[in-house]
Amino acid sequence: MNKHIKKVAVIGSGIMGSGIACHFANIGVEVLLLDIIPRELNDKEKANGLTLEDKVVRNRLVNDSLAAALKSKPSPIYHQNFAQRISTGNLEDDISKVGQVDWIIEVVVERLDIKKIVFEKLDKHRKPGTLITSNTSGIPIKFMSEGRSEDFQKHFCGTHFFNPARYLKLFEIIPGPKTSTEVLDFLNGYGEQFLGKTSVIAKDTPAFIGNRIGTFSIMSLFHAVKEMDLTVEEIDKLSGPVIGRPKSATFRTVDVVGLDTLVHVANGIAENCKDDERREQFTLPDFIGKMMENKWFGSKTGQGFYKKEGREILALDLNTMEYRPSKKASFATLELTKSIENVIDRFKVLVTGKDKAGAFYRKSFSSLFEYASNRIPEITGELYKIDDAMKAGFAWGHGPFQIWDAIGVEKGIEMMKAEGFQPAAWVTEMISSGNKSFYTIKDGATYYYDIPKKSMEKIPGQDSFIILDNIRKSNEVWKNSGVVIEDLGDGILNVEFQSKMNTIGGDVLAGLNKAIDLAEKDFQGLVVGNQAPNFSVGANIGMIFMMAVEQEYDELNIAIKMFQDTMMRMRYSAIPTVSAPHGMTLGGGCELSLHADKVVAAAETYMGLVEFGVGVIPGGGGSKEMALRASDTFKKNDVELNVLQEYFLTIGMAKVSTSAYEAFDMGVLEKGKDIVVVNKDRQIATAKAYAKLMAEQGYTQPPKRKDVKVLGKQALGMFLVGTDAMEDSNYISEHDHKIANKLAYVMAGGDLSEPTMVTEQYLLDLEREAFLSLCTERKTLERIQHMLKTGKPLRN
Repeated sequence: MNKHIKKVAVIGSGIMGSGIACHFANIGVEVLLLDIIPRELNDKEKANGLTLEDKVVRNRLVNDSLAAALKSKPSPIYHQNFAQRISTGNLEDDISKVGQVDWIIEVVVERLDIKKIVFEKLDKHRKPGTLITSNTSGIPIKFMSEGRSEDFQKHFCGTHFFNPARYLKLFEIIPGPKTSTEVLDFLNGYGEQFLGKTSVIAKDTPAFIGNRIGTFSIMSLFHAVKEMDLTVEEIDKLSGPVIGRPKSATFRTVDVVGLDTLVHVANGIAENCKDDERREQFTLPDFIGKMMENKWFGSKTGQGFYKKEGREILALDLNTMEYRPSKKASFATLELTKSIENVIDRFKVLVTGKDKAGAFYRKSFSSLFEYASNRIPEITGELYKIDDAMKAGFAWGHGPFQIWDAIGVEKGIEMMKAEGFQPAAWVTEMISSGNKSFYTIKDGATYYYDIPKKSMEKIPGQDSFIILDNIRKSNEVWKNSGVVIEDLGDGILNVEFQSKMNTIGGDVLAGLNKAIDLAEKDFQGLVVGNQAPNFSVGANIGMIFMMAVEQEYDELNIAIKMFQDTMMRMRYSAIPTVSAPHGMTLGGGCELSLHADKVVAAAETYMGLVEFGVGVIPGGGGSKEMALRASDTFKKNDVELNVLQEYFLTIGMAKVSTSAYEAFDMGVLEKGKDIVVVNKDRQIATAKAYAKLMAEQGYTQPPKRKDVKVLGKQALGMFLVGTDAMEDSNYISEHDHKIANKLAYVMAGGDLSEPTMVTEQYLLDLEREAFLSLCTERKTLERIQHMLKTGKPLRN
């Protein structure tokens, strides 16, 4: 299908509808957001003499909903300016406008009768060939299009976004009885390439894939919590980051989503899946019934499994149904996994635990493996789709079949039988046929066990991705404890950080230099990228702290100079360098990207120079670079001091972008040079393509800059007056004042008597001197120590 989506209409402006509208605006699509007309005036409208015929009243519902969404945190939109791509209206005055769009997405209340009325109206106004989809989370698709035109039914299916639409990647596509294969193929590709989603075509079964497995998992824990005499906090400890799942784990997640929402889905599955062998798991335990009676739905009602009173977090005691101070949970089994960095390697250890945690994992994983294997072919014919759905829709680090593989399929079966569970027959057949795992890696691609074919088949759609886990061993060129250097093919190397939280220390810097050496000698270009949760949280401040405490200032000076020199090699190597940041890209991670020839950033990149939080200024070239970028921004007749001040404040206020698009406003990404990709899975492949293109176009090593304009005393005086005033007004502490003045000295280029052209090295030397002097300050050491202990900045 050769179709271009220029404009979409979203019908229904609730939390989900507004979120979907914002995400289409995120990717540059024009959006028409429609909702019903309010039935009556509110007191404010009556006081202003308005009537139901006034446009402001008729569009009040949709406008209020969109405004609330845009103010919510986390934001549904990459940049507030993108909201201008959304126009609003109502379903009476503006419904004819759907004839001008390429795709209509219905997101109204989950009632079949109402949806059918909406579809009848839309069918009269949509032009033939327009895609029309429903965002239902459970109503059978086959019922929705009954009685509609043939063209409607051909172009109709379910497209289930998960909330929040910007952040959760699952995009379930559910065909109706007459949906054309061209429509399904188009939506599958569009979701992945343009919306940045993991597209999964599901069968038209209750709750589809993600919610069927996810709700079962949560409901199983609801039953297990009392059976195994565990607390709410203990379940959240066991089902959170330790197994690669969100910090909100189970009960905090239910509080955020809303217990009533979960119960609605669970009831729907129980009512509509009469043949489900584990149907009893979807019945509500007594404590859930009591919470529903009390309307303890979670965040929306102020209390759920947790309740906040002042600064204290209370947890619900499921035995007494009373709130008590939450208790820290700890288990011996979890202590055994502390040294295991890769989550996938923890599962073997967790299921062997001798305490209550080990028993919990054996029971919960056994139950999950049985249920997931029995859902094939009911909800999908391919096992990888279940794993994809759980990772993308519920933010699990690994799906059930990946966890099972990590434990060992045969060991998993032994565990299941010991716990009273049985795998589906096809799993036993798979083992008998000689296939001992659900997945295998071959030639850099992932293969899965195809049940009907009884053989390993390549997962489709991988050609546009580079999966570092798949190529790391076979394509490794060099490694140390901090990095792995991989050959991406076509003359391009990749440097992948392997340190904790991808912090940048001596080993990482040595690895970066080695990668540049290798690329300059035998390759054409270099990418710096990884597929961990975060690109890099910055320099190894533990190393800096130890050197400063021991007063090893000469060694610290050498270490900082090595950092600066490595960043300058990124800038002035003989080959193109491309940085691929995503997630947290802070401090030194941001500095590295500032010095690359090009940045290919994931849309979800949270980027900034945050060194003020640990009592120093950016010392790896970040302070120099912001002065340089300010200089490059100066235009004739500009008030240059104002331009420089903006760059100064970016560092001084430790600004962090909430998306890659905001990073352009801060000056840490540059328009016309750096780009953004919405689908993080495509990022390394895209970065490689740009490195290759730059090399093929005839990359030339740039000459070192000697033309950085600094403003000297003129700028320094302005900054010092400003920092004095901020301390006097108690906006900043005495130590903040000292750090800010050091930064001011660097970015002004010192106390030169007049504006002067200087070299980058001149500024780097000022930067390093300021950084080192701050490391001698007691309050800086207190800040670094506090960050190392708590992960939070200290204001002292």
